[in-house]
Amino acid sequence: MRIFSGIQPTGQKHLGNYVGAIRQYVEGQDRADAIYCIVDLHAITVPYEPGELRANVYDTTAVLLAAGLDPERCTLFRQGDLKEHTELCWLLSAVTAHGDLNRMHQFKEKSAGQRELVSAGLFLYPVLQAADVLAYRADEVPVGEDQRQHIELMRDIAQRFNERFGETLVVPRHRIPDVGGRIMDLQSPDTKMSTTLGSEQGTLYIRDPDKAMATKIMRAVTDSGSDVVRAPDKPGISNLIEVMSVFRGVGPEDVEQEFADAQYGDFKKAVADTVVEALAPIRDRYQELQVDRAGLEDVLRAGAERARSIASGTLADVRERMGVGPPD
Repeated sequence: MRIFSGIQPTGQKHLGNYVGAIRQYVEGQDRADAIYCIVDLHAITVPYEPGELRANVYDTTAVLLAAGLDPERCTLFRQGDLKEHTELCWLLSAVTAHGDLNRMHQFKEKSAGQRELVSAGLFLYPVLQAADVLAYRADEVPVGEDQRQHIELMRDIAQRFNERFGETLVVPRHRIPDVGGRIMDLQSPDTKMSTTLGSEQGTLYIRDPDKAMATKIMRAVTDSGSDVVRAPDKPGISNLIEVMSVFRGVGPEDVEQEFADAQYGDFKKAVADTVVEALAPIRDRYQELQVDRAGLEDVLRAGAERARSIASGTLADVRERMGVGPPD
């Protein structure tokens, strides 16, 4: 089995990234042929600074390695190093319905926030994302809940291609965690935790100092009442229960039972202690790795070579089936 997933190099990585994606990456490298990509080409679909983008790629690489990714057990590379992704994106756009792209929730959300330019790249983002996955004939894509619609689209693209040109592409399936697939902003628990759209005090960054982590959790918006239970009208405490569940490795109902008699303040302190204990070693390792850009570049370069050996074969098959270029 092969796993593929990509992560954006935009801003600092936060608790939502770790719970929803990064921990799945680490687990995946021990049960399959795991390929992970830092998607710098996706990052240029919205306003950005070139120097900041390059710095963020190294920053994201350091976070992934600090969290437990091992270049000897998985393939980790930078998307922009492989031209195969962009060419496959163009080829797949020929079997992608304009109407499907127009219905993408993330396009609507991100385009609404652009004041100057809504780029065609932002519109085609899901096709490039499909190319990222389909280039490796991946069986499984570990993602957060917010990516469900994009995975469904790439499945449709693969199926449509196979129906028209013959069985060529693997139709992937998503792997969304039952708990923690969508971690919410600590100050606005009805909004997903986000580097770009969330609040500073509501976003817990992996590289925050221990005190800052604990303070953000202790100040997290909760709800009226005092019962530590999940409920539709208790998004704040429900969010913290999910976080605790993930880091303790137990079900949310176990967390509710353990803290049945606790007050919100006591529960928050327990969550803060648990999160700090889990993330502090990752942050400390990150601090060591992020200063060695030459070492990080070596990891990305070696990963790109391995990735290219797979993606180039898929691209050649797609071109041949579509009748593009000279015959094989």
